[in-house]
Amino acid sequence: MTSQTTVDPAPQDIAAPPVKGLRGHPWLTLFSVAIGVMMVALDGTIVAIANPAIQKDLGATFAQIQWITNGYFLALAVALITAGKLGDRFGHRQTFLIGVIGFAAASGAIGFSDSVSLVVTFRVLQGLFGALLMPAALGLLRATFPAEKLNMAIGLWGMVIGASTAGGPIIGGLLVQHVSWQSVFFINVPVGVIALVVGAVILKDHRAKNAPKSFDILGIVLLSAAMFCLVWALIKAPAWGWGDGKVWMFLAVSVVCFAAFAFWETKVREPLIPMALFRSVPLSAGVVLMVLMAIAFMGGLFFVTFYLQNVHGMSPVDAGLHLLPLTGMMIVASPLAGAVITKLGPRIPLAGGMLCTAVAMYGMSTLETDTGSVPMSIWFALLGMGLAPVMVGATEVIVGNAPMELSGVAGGLQQAAMQIGGSLGTAVLGAVMASKVDSALPVNWADAKLPPFGPGQLDQASQAVQVGMAPVPPHAPAGLAAKITGVAHDTFMSGMGLACLVATGVAVVAIFVALLTKRGDNPEAAAGAAHI
Repeated sequence: MTSQTTVDPAPQDIAAPPVKGLRGHPWLTLFSVAIGVMMVALDGTIVAIANPAIQKDLGATFAQIQWITNGYFLALAVALITAGKLGDRFGHRQTFLIGVIGFAAASGAIGFSDSVSLVVTFRVLQGLFGALLMPAALGLLRATFPAEKLNMAIGLWGMVIGASTAGGPIIGGLLVQHVSWQSVFFINVPVGVIALVVGAVILKDHRAKNAPKSFDILGIVLLSAAMFCLVWALIKAPAWGWGDGKVWMFLAVSVVCFAAFAFWETKVREPLIPMALFRSVPLSAGVVLMVLMAIAFMGGLFFVTFYLQNVHGMSPVDAGLHLLPLTGMMIVASPLAGAVITKLGPRIPLAGGMLCTAVAMYGMSTLETDTGSVPMSIWFALLGMGLAPVMVGATEVIVGNAPMELSGVAGGLQQAAMQIGGSLGTAVLGAVMASKVDSALPVNWADAKLPPFGPGQLDQASQAVQVGMAPVPPHAPAGLAAKITGVAHDTFMSGMGLACLVATGVAVVAIFVALLTKRGDNPEAAAGAAHI
């Protein structure tokens, strides 16, 4: 992820020189960075299938489970741009290898954690080290591949991310059911060792000539504070109430921090995110599109795992297999989407993809407690088909519409947008779910003529229902247990249905945003080229 003030547009100056031997070989470099990137991308969704097991084993609340996901995504998103600048200054090879070591070590620490607070803490560290991996991987590809093969390399790199994201639930299901939820994290240790050994042998050090000499510390602080206050307000709103002054205080602080960040970035000599990037309407549309896509996808996936396991009573493996239409379609559709985008440009495929996503999310809002496998498979497959073009086409839209001297920062911005969207998705749709359950559960409970709640019991019951569990008292008669379970699952479905409808609205907005995108005027940058 390098930036330069002057770039010769001639293709021969952009292409990397031919390499002999193992170190610096383009395709071996792609293989090496793909191992590390796969580890990070996989961890974004593999944990979703383990959330119910973590919740039961550690006695976590709904908000704590959200932070296991949110802490990872927030750390990853906030640190990506900074990590890209670290790679530019100190070398992408060193940054990548440090990221691999730290990510694997944090994963192992999570496996040994015996409390939710420790899990969340090490998930944040995972995100920080994962942020070192992602832009460094892209920077290494830019430096090693010749211009005529860069588009293909970046396409395969994007497919690894898409396939890993899609395969997470299945792998997670197998590990949780046959080993333990801790194994979902322990598996990263041997993978990290392989990535470290292969990377040490294959990767070649590349340094930017015009590397940054300073870091935008204030920008990092302002952006981190803005994101934290925003997500914290969304998560705490159901417990505090939307009319509570603390909720609006955090939201106000978030807005102020975002505004201060935007202002500061126009004044600092080496900004974290150069505001000049957003003068390009297609680039800005691409960033917004990535955020909206991730809100709908990650927010929806968060509830689907609880729906399959706690409402339908499936094992983790069965839940992963029921998500196979989603994961399989993403893997199959990704190369097809890449070919279509290359031929037609990104506008039509991206708009069509978000249309499929909107229809799929609406279909998921109609799911019931007794919905069969076939209707579920249809909506999951349609969701995978819709997400593929956005996953594959985002680099061309964002990086290709950036000035050549800012193409490295734009590459990190694309990944940051997806991670921020994933965090906002779980927070926003989680807040929608919690609010719906809090309002509907007392009514449904009374309508079923169930015994009234005692002091504090309603809050405990509501937290259980938010993850699809029934608050059945110990030693309750079978008839009473069945009635409570029915009310709990119906209430959960009403909350999930509303959350999916909100996701549908987000996807519809994304359709119109996709129409503002276009193929970049900077194809070498879109492919990841930079003269180093």
